Amino acid sequence: MAKLLCVYCGSSKNLESRYYSAAEAVGRSMVANGWGLVYGGGNVGMMGALARAVKGAGGRVIGVIPDFMKERELAYHEADELVTVGSMRDRKRVMEERADAFLALPGGIGTLEELAEIMTLRYVNRISKPVVVFNQEGYYDDLLRFFERMTRERFKSPGLQALFSVAGRVEDVWALLEAPARFEADAIWKEEP
Repeated sequence: MAKLLCVYCGSSKNLESRYYSAAEAVGRSMVANGWGLVYGGGNVGMMGALARAVKGAGGRVIGVIPDFMKERELAYHEADELVTVGSMRDRKRVMEERADAFLALPGGIGTLEELAEIMTLRYVNRISKPVVVFNQEGYYDDLLRFFERMTRERFKSPGLQALFSVAGRVEDVWALLEAPARFEADAIWKEEP
C-alpha cells in the first residue's frame, strides 16, 4: 500500500486559478511518486482539486471530515475512505495518525493552524515524520521570515528551521519527503521526565 501524505491546503472557492492548478499538479505528482492522500475530506477549493487529481491519477484518497462539514455537503464522497469525526481536533488527530509525512500548500487560517500544530508536535519530539512547506510563488515568504524572527529573538531555538523543508516547485517536494532535513529536538524534549 502507498505511503500516505497528509496535505493541508485552502478550501476557498475564490482563489486565482493558479492555486487550483498547483493542487492538481501536486495530486498527480503524488501518485507518480508512490504517495496516497490523507486530507481534510473536502470537495471544494484546493482541497477538492487535489483529491480529484489524486483519484483521477489512480491514487488512494482518504478524507477526514467533521460531521458538521459533511452535513453542509462539503465532503468528497468519491474518496476511497471517508472518515467522519466529531470535531476539528479529532480531524487533525486522525490525519496525523494516518500520515507518513505532511505537506502544506497555500491556504488560510485553517491550513496555518494545522501546519503550526504538526510543527509543534515535531518540535516537542512527539512525532518524527517529515514536514514540507510548498512555497508556491513565495506565498509563505512572510511566514518563513516570522519563523526566522522567532529564532533570532530566542522564542525558539535555532533548530526551528530544521523542523520542515521548503519546496518552491512541485517536483522538489518528493526528494524533501524522502530525505528530510535532520531535526534534533532540544534536550528537554529528548529526556523522559
